[in-house]
Formats: sequence, C-alpha cells, structure tokens
Amino acid sequence: MDFMYILLIIAGVIGVALFYFIFAYIALWLQALVSGAKVGLVNIIFMRFRKVPPKLIVESKIMAVKAGMEIPTDSLESHYLAGGNVSRVIQALIAADKANIELTFNRAAAIDLAGRDVLEAVQMSVNPKVIETPLVAAMAKDGIQLKAISRVTVRANIDRLVGGAGAETILARVGEGIVTTIGSAETHKRVLENPDMISKTVLKKGLDAGTAYEILSIDIADVDVGKNIGAELETDRAEADKKIAQAKAEEKRAMAFATEQEMRARVQEMQAKVVEAEAQVPLAMAEAFRSGNLGIMDYYKMKNVAADTKMRDQISKGETRTGQDDQTT
Repeated sequence: MDFMYILLIIAGVIGVALFYFIFAYIALWLQALVSGAKVGLVNIIFMRFRKVPPKLIVESKIMAVKAGMEIPTDSLESHYLAGGNVSRVIQALIAADKANIELTFNRAAAIDLAGRDVLEAVQMSVNPKVIETPLVAAMAKDGIQLKAISRVTVRANIDRLVGGAGAETILARVGEGIVTTIGSAETHKRVLENPDMISKTVLKKGLDAGTAYEILSIDIADVDVGKNIGAELETDRAEADKKIAQAKAEEKRAMAFATEQEMRARVQEMQAKVVEAEAQVPLAMAEAFRSGNLGIMDYYKMKNVAADTKMRDQISKGETRTGQDDQTT
C-alpha cells in the first residue's frame, strides 16, 4: 500500500509538471495564433531543446507581424544563438519602418552583432545627436594661445554602421581641424572676430569619411584667450642664450685663470734660474782669484760700484715717495 501510494504521488507530480509544461507552450502557441504570427506548437516545444527561449522568440515574432513585417522564425532563433539581442533588433526595424528608413533584418542583425546599439542608431538617424568636443588649445601665428570648445551635430549613417569609425574618431578629427585652423590664422584676433571660420574650415575637410556618422553642423560654443606662448618661448630662448653666454664667459675666465697660473709658474721658474745664475757669481769670482784673473783692487772697485748703485736706488725711491706724499697733501 505504501509503495502504491508513493507511485501515485510521483505520477501526480509528473502529471502536474507536464500539464504546466504543455499549458505554457500551448499558451504561447495560442498567443501567436490569435496575433497572426505563424509559429507551430512543435516548433515552440523544440525551441527549449535548442536552448532558445520560446517566449522571447514568440513575442518578437508577434511584434514584427503587428508592425507589418514578416520575419522567419528561424532567422530570429539564429540571431539569438549568435549572441544577438532579438527584441532590440525588432524594435529597431519597427522604428526604421515608421521613419521611412530602409533597413533590412540582415542589416540590423549585422549591426547588432557588430556590438552597436541598432535601436539607438535608428533613433539617431531620426533625431540627430549633439556631441561636445573637449577643450582644444592651439596657438595662432602671433603666438597667442586660443582655447575652443565645439559642439558637433551628427546623424547615424545606417549603411556605414558596420565597419565605420565611432564618435571618438569624429571628435579627434574635429579637434585636429580646430588646431589647424587656429594655427594657420595670422592673428588670434581674426579667430575671435570670426569664430565661424573654424566651422567652415573643418566642414570642408569631410571629417565624417569612413565613420558611422554624418556630420550635419559644427558650432563653436566658446573661444577663450590663453597664454602668450610666443612671449614665453622668446623668454625661454633668451634665458637659454643667457645661460650659454654665461657658460662661455665662465669657460674663458677659467682659461684665463689657468693661463695666469701657468705664467706665474713660469715666472717662478725664471726666478729660480736667476737665483741659480747669481749663485754662480761668487764661485766664478773665487775661481778668478785663484787663477789670477781678478785682483784685490778690482774686487774693491766692483764693490764700490755696487754700493754706489744701491745708494742711487735708495735715493730715487725716496724722491718718488716724497713726490707721492706731496700730491696726496
């Protein structure tokens, strides 16, 4: 009895689960049937075995049919299995159809699988988006720095969404165009007087080529005067020239000091040679006495001459000192 009771309980649970399981699929099938979407019951059941959510596929199919678009169920399943956002693609197709934008399912699926928001792209095609560039600084030819901010109005280009560059490329190209325009201006005043010259120059370059967007307009939001870069560069150059001149002067001074020291060394060397030569005089006189070439009277005469010379030197030095004292008084 207990075993039969357990079997009945198990059979009841299985029956309830099967009923709920089948009822859920039947409910989806009936929902698709009354909505005009042709999705078979067997196909709905097999979606579970293919690891595809039946509710998502059925609701997406119904949404497309109600919008007047016939999309095969297999295409929806394939896009889901490829990692795409099925409901987002269907919403984008409906939005494109209402806005008279030509967009096929395969194109929308490719855009979605490429990692772009296909619905946002369609919305940007209808309602253009404004993106603001960061602060761009550039220097005019007169050396004055200008800082500009621009607003770029872009519209998504459905045909170039796959493989086209993003908004970052647009901003980089616009920033490059601003720098080129300001840098080619003769004076910064010309740019301040006519800021629209930046917009005109940038638009002529065709910056949206190869991107997923189409540039509608470029508006300069703000232009401010920055630093006087030219004056700073001239100041830095003058300071550098000053340091170079000081270094060269220091080099010459060091060379002159080295030459002076060399001359002093040579003077000391010459004085040493003089002292050495004077030391030879007594020896020569002694040798002259011994050889008889110099007599005692000759020696006294030489000493008298030396004494007279020394006396004259002292007298002349005394007169010179006296003259200097008189001038000072």
